[in-house]
Amino acid sequence: MIDVPSPHAVAAMVVTIAMFVGFVRGRMSVEMVSLLTIAVIAVGLYFFPLPNAGPTDGLQLAFSGFGHYALITICALMVMGRGLVVTGALEPAARFLEGVFKWNLQMGLLLSLTLAFVLSMGVNNTPVLVLLIPIFAALAARGALPTSKTLMPLNSASLIGGMATTIGTSTNILVVSIAVDLGMPRMGVFHFTPIVLVAAFVALPYLWLVMPRMLDDNRVEATHGPRRFQSRLRIGPESQLVGKDLSAVLPLLPKGIEFHDLGPGKIEQEQRLKITGTHEALEEAMRTLQGEVAPTWVLDRIHRKSTEAREDIVVVEMTVTADSRLVSRSLPTSGIADLHGVAVLGIHRPERLIGEKSEYSMGGDMRMREGDVLLVMGLTEDLQEFSRSDSLLMLEGARELPRRSKAALAAIIMGASVGAASIGLFPIAISALGGAILMFLTGCVKFDRVGKALSGQVIVLVAASIAIGRIIDESGAAEWLGTVLAQGLGALAPAAVLAAIMLFVTVLTNFASNATAATVGTPIAFSIASKLGLPPEPLILAVLFGCNLCYATPIAYQTNMLIMAEGDYDFKDYVRTGVPLVLLMVASLSILLVITYDM
Repeated sequence: MIDVPSPHAVAAMVVTIAMFVGFVRGRMSVEMVSLLTIAVIAVGLYFFPLPNAGPTDGLQLAFSGFGHYALITICALMVMGRGLVVTGALEPAARFLEGVFKWNLQMGLLLSLTLAFVLSMGVNNTPVLVLLIPIFAALAARGALPTSKTLMPLNSASLIGGMATTIGTSTNILVVSIAVDLGMPRMGVFHFTPIVLVAAFVALPYLWLVMPRMLDDNRVEATHGPRRFQSRLRIGPESQLVGKDLSAVLPLLPKGIEFHDLGPGKIEQEQRLKITGTHEALEEAMRTLQGEVAPTWVLDRIHRKSTEAREDIVVVEMTVTADSRLVSRSLPTSGIADLHGVAVLGIHRPERLIGEKSEYSMGGDMRMREGDVLLVMGLTEDLQEFSRSDSLLMLEGARELPRRSKAALAAIIMGASVGAASIGLFPIAISALGGAILMFLTGCVKFDRVGKALSGQVIVLVAASIAIGRIIDESGAAEWLGTVLAQGLGALAPAAVLAAIMLFVTVLTNFASNATAATVGTPIAFSIASKLGLPPEPLILAVLFGCNLCYATPIAYQTNMLIMAEGDYDFKDYVRTGVPLVLLMVASLSILLVITYDM
């Protein structure tokens, strides 16, 4: 006879279902649904406290997520990810993967999925995702697949990889430890790896070929193509172009760069070659061809002033107005660098202005016209003064240049944090927080820019998910659901028993937490094994696997929330792509457990 659930347990299940429905319907934002969930729990427990608890204890439970170590961990990991981005530390890895994606988009995604899976077998999948997210954001900016089509499959691959070993996730360690306390022999690191490898092979086609097609493209379509700026590439003494025939330069050109004065003869040091390209293409040309698109003395002065003032260098677009003194002047005759300490990297001329008379000066440099767009680099204060003095209209979308001098330092900090967590020297919460603090202390991330690293949506969602997990656990809802499951499995075949246990734990882990699912599901599975006369190990593994099948909701696991903002996902994306993957994994893992243990 199954006891009737307590009123608190019923209320906890109702609130959980209501939150799920709110997320799926999408009529209110994720932030509002999350905050309303926290408010309902807080008010409900204040007026109707849990047994042996006071009203303020309920408030502490409802708001505990905002001070929970999981939220601190996620925020710290976001800060470290921001440090890798703003210093350009991941550019070499992004260029390597960009080459693979240019060769073949599908092979690039397959290689990335395999990399995420393999790394997560030995390293906690959270730092793995922290490393991969900014790389794939950079790849998307370079024209590869959008982040919305890559981050969800990558996250799923890393979660499957973390399932493959006893050290892959902290949840695996928890399940194995509880099983040992219940009397089972301890499992080795690769005890169940073959089972997961076969299941991963079954799931790979879905992750690789199906899931990306189920996700929308989050790239914003521009009404016009990116502006192309005309500039002069100054050939420095270190350039690989010195002494080469101009015709031999063509294969070296970055994508999106066009040279206008290639002809017979060899390139000489300090020669100025006329080029046109987007901002990104100009930067790539400077990097690969060891040249500059502005006088070296101006760039050196900007970098020196940036170091002394501890301010970021910004690149912004400015439009020349009719009142500007720059009209009819060329860059060499404008005196911009001397007067304002900024560098003009290029000039974009709208199509309507092309072909006007007196377009070029005697030296072959473009004369500026009303409506031209200048690409200008400098410190924020100098750029604002230049805009005011010379009657320029500063456009939206200023971009901070990567602080490449700190790239190696940011990479070392991230590597040390990931390494410390992966070998178990520190919990991921401690190593991530330490890494974030070091990012601030070393200047890799500036504290007044930290808002750009953090997502308010993710913060309130994490807090709400933690509150839901605690109320499901402490109200007795999880225990009651486990009792119902145990009562109904007696007449089922072994494969169905395993699938039912796995699905039960999967539901818990997607709406409560991995720890709750592990602590509730492991003893229930052990009890079911003894009552039905089944070997306990496959049922315990069903719990372990179920704890890792957290694909169907963003609140299921912290990496799901880490990718939410960057991939521009909503709740329905997780449900639409995650539920089929859960069903596929449950079916394959249940069958493999039956075969492996000859049940």
